[in-house]
Amino acid sequence: MNDLASLALVVFGFGLGAIPWGVVLGRVFLRTDLRDHGSGNIGTTNAYRVLGWRYSVAVMLLDIIKGAIPVLVTNWLGGGDWLQALVAVAAVAGHCWSPFIGFRGGKGVATTAGAAAALTPWVLLAFPLMVAIVAKWRYVSLASIVGVVMAAIGVTVSYLLGHGSPAWVFALWAMTAIILIQHRANIGRLRSGTERRLTRHKRIAPAGSGIH
Repeated sequence: MNDLASLALVVFGFGLGAIPWGVVLGRVFLRTDLRDHGSGNIGTTNAYRVLGWRYSVAVMLLDIIKGAIPVLVTNWLGGGDWLQALVAVAAVAGHCWSPFIGFRGGKGVATTAGAAAALTPWVLLAFPLMVAIVAKWRYVSLASIVGVVMAAIGVTVSYLLGHGSPAWVFALWAMTAIILIQHRANIGRLRSGTERRLTRHKRIAPAGSGIH
């Protein structure tokens, strides 16, 4: 694959990852901007708090898919491990710094899950641990941080044992770094004991509906 085609795939990954599905669904179906409510984040957790569980599931699935599709397309077109890794990281970067919403974005967890799973499905083994953390302590941020770090460690150990690719190791740690950057405020609140636990807020009614 030539350099121009490779660059196009990386741009495609970034562009698809940049679609802010939380903002899109909130505006289309409830005529509200998710960024104006709750934590102001555009991802699954704030969608759950503000829009309700159905919309949050839709946001999560769409964010996972937009991370997976660029990697799968790159693989289908014959791109090697390193190009797939770059495309995966680009998709997560697009989500976190979307040009469609002023180069701001979400925390990148669902998009990372999709991109990483497209590279190596074994990373999904971290999911039960994340669920357990949320169930016990109700800290989504803690679950996200622990989950992505454990996935990166798992891929690294697997490679050292002779399985997988160094490109996957690079991609997982690069995406982990992005997630840690995006969670830096959450990490501070976790350390101080002021982090917000997962709670359900009253769903925002569609604008002009008369429901409050």
